[in-house]
Amino acid sequence: MNHFDKVKNYLLDLEMDIKYENSSEGIFVVKKENTGIEQAVLGCAPPILLIEQFIFEIRNPEISVYKSLLQKNRDIIHGAFVLDENGDKVIFRNTLQLDTLDLNELEAAFNSLELLLSEFSDEIIKFSKI
Repeated sequence: MNHFDKVKNYLLDLEMDIKYENSSEGIFVVKKENTGIEQAVLGCAPPILLIEQFIFEIRNPEISVYKSLLQKNRDIIHGAFVLDENGDKVIFRNTLQLDTLDLNELEAAFNSLELLLSEFSDEIIKFSKI
């Protein structure tokens, strides 16, 4: 079984709603109802699986926002906050090894994102309005 099919099977096992898939590009876009996971993009780019979800746009950059994001990165179990190439979008990003990927590891990555979104939601909302 190739990496793309393995990831797809895991996504289905985790009851993720696959909104888009492209096997030639190795891309999935997924959603999971009532978890905050919306339009998460997974990219199979051997040897790694990239998981990214847009969190919010920084409209008025303030040091306090960046400081809070970096401090929260320390608490995140799997993955981290990152900025896009322009530095104005905050994205959750996680990378996993495709060759050793198993269902539990992928589930842990999504659980980390869910936990982050629930625990840090007030701050995310506040930062998105600055």
